[in-house]
Amino acid sequence: MKQARSILAILLFGCAVMAVVDGVIQPGYAIKSLVKLTLFLGLPRWWSRQAGVSLRPLFARPRQGLGWAAGIGAGVFAVILGGFFLTRGIFDFSDLTTALTAGTGVRRENFLWVALYISFVNSLLEEFFFRGFGFLLLRRYLPRRPALGLSCLAFALYHVAMTLGWYGLPVQLLTLAGLALGGWIFCRLDEHSGSLWLSWVVHLGANLATNAIGFLLFAA
Repeated sequence: MKQARSILAILLFGCAVMAVVDGVIQPGYAIKSLVKLTLFLGLPRWWSRQAGVSLRPLFARPRQGLGWAAGIGAGVFAVILGGFFLTRGIFDFSDLTTALTAGTGVRRENFLWVALYISFVNSLLEEFFFRGFGFLLLRRYLPRRPALGLSCLAFALYHVAMTLGWYGLPVQLLTLAGLALGGWIFCRLDEHSGSLWLSWVVHLGANLATNAIGFLLFAA
């Protein structure tokens, strides 16, 4: 239980600090990314050295499943993008780019580079923190269901806290439910493969879709 408590403490601390950084301090995107890298990568590496646990198995290439993970990622891409087109007449997304620009300094001119970083690097960092560290390692010290539930909850609350004030309560609740479901799917993928690559491929598809929506909103 000692190891489980330390993993949960790092998950909670990382999410809480990033919530303050995103919602209160609101530095530029580069500074925010450096803070996140320190919390989501540095703290788990520090823990692994203290606990004598190797993180390398989390990055082992799965023997199978990458193909159908890519198919799921493509499906997620289509669902997210399709959901945007279906609901943009119901929900007002017009303030999203304003909040993004004011909060992080992301603008139409630099959005391409931010989108590439979010899609390929940030998604891998989150998979490592929430699925590799926060589930695959946590389930060694906790029963499977609590480890799964805590990982999904941390993932969902982290993202909702990051976007507070961007849009209304109905969209926030819908986002929370979708993120929790996404976290569950990611955990199940990694549970069968023992590494985080399958969930990263699906996460990549989701991020590509949200960034495509960002391009559409900036272009409007």
